[in-house]
Amino acid sequence: MDYRDRHVVVTGGTGALGAAVVGALLTAGAVCHVPYVIAAELERFPYRTHPGVKLAADCDLTDEDAVARLFGGAPDVWASIHLAGGFSGGALRDTRKADVMRQLEMNFLTCSLCCRAAVMAMERTNRGGRIVNVASRPALEWRSGAGMVAYTASKAAVAALTVALAEEVAKQDILVNAVAPSILDTPANRQAMPKADYTAWPKVEQVTQTIAFLASSANQVTRGAVVPVYGRS
Repeated sequence: MDYRDRHVVVTGGTGALGAAVVGALLTAGAVCHVPYVIAAELERFPYRTHPGVKLAADCDLTDEDAVARLFGGAPDVWASIHLAGGFSGGALRDTRKADVMRQLEMNFLTCSLCCRAAVMAMERTNRGGRIVNVASRPALEWRSGAGMVAYTASKAAVAALTVALAEEVAKQDILVNAVAPSILDTPANRQAMPKADYTAWPKVEQVTQTIAFLASSANQVTRGAVVPVYGRS
């Protein structure tokens, strides 16, 4: 997979999965445009001083204008990878409107606005491109979303967006796909679930390989897929 001189937007790039994706893309020669809002995450981001990383500070991905500025600062966008999002559990009886809207904004709205901006940027170059979103296992297996209904619905919306948009832009050689991870093996997830079997969880480096392929020019035919990346879990 050759990303030499290709510009790639990676939202959520300072997180655990995001850092692995950015690292793989940099190794393959990409220029990565990484928005962030949390200063503490940036401090932990190992590529913050890498010459191939272009940081966009205080970039609220729920704000249309902020997203437009992000993509406006990324010339000749080849790929856009949307990892930004958030999780909130809890029974529906305890989930208020504000909680539902927060999940929709963090997961579906950010993805939708970035997909729109990515398509517009790719249309300007008229060279096609690749978009990769992140859904989740409950987005495909709805019954497993019991106890986290708002999160499940927001990620199911990401999956539906992916498939519908893939059909909409296919003739422009813009291939849109998503991955659907189960619980990823990250320090935060280990801390939250200390008794879990970590060995069964997919590693961020493994999921990165799938994302990097889908976003590359090596992917010539795959579109409209929501790819399960469950590992052995």
